[in-house]
Amino acid sequence: MLENLIYVATAETGEKAGLFESLGIDWKMFALQSVAFLILLWLLSRYVYPILVKSIDEREEKIAEGQKAATEAAQQAEKAKDDINDLLKKARKEASEIVTTAKEQAEQLAADSDKKSKERAERIVAAAQEDITKEVASAKKTLYNETVDLVAFATEKVTTAKVSKSVDNETISAAIKEAK
Repeated sequence: MLENLIYVATAETGEKAGLFESLGIDWKMFALQSVAFLILLWLLSRYVYPILVKSIDEREEKIAEGQKAATEAAQQAEKAKDDINDLLKKARKEASEIVTTAKEQAEQLAADSDKKSKERAERIVAAAQEDITKEVASAKKTLYNETVDLVAFATEKVTTAKVSKSVDNETISAAIKEAK
């Protein structure tokens, strides 16, 4: 292929020339450009590449730190999740205990209330029975007095003679005792 190139290059000029001349490359310019390229390469390697390499290294460090921070954050999140689950379990247990205690207290209050109500009802019944007993005794006494007055009145009407009150009371009392 190189021979074909040389042939095409020399065919146009019509003379036999070297490979570089046939390609249109000037040796002087090529040497000057090579020296300029080497100087540019030296300048870049001396001043630019170290800065680029340093910034790339810093970027890699930041990425590594970011990955490390992300890993730590994930671990902390997992730990926080476990802590939250533990706290939720504890809170549920405490809530259950509170509900149980509240139920027990409510049952105790209901029992105390029932006991107090029964005691109050018993006191009311006892007071009512006492009042009834007093009223019955009072009614018996009133009935007795009225019976004595009626018997005295009836006796007076039957005998048409008036007897003293003390004699009437004694006679009536004796008659009532016999009737019982």
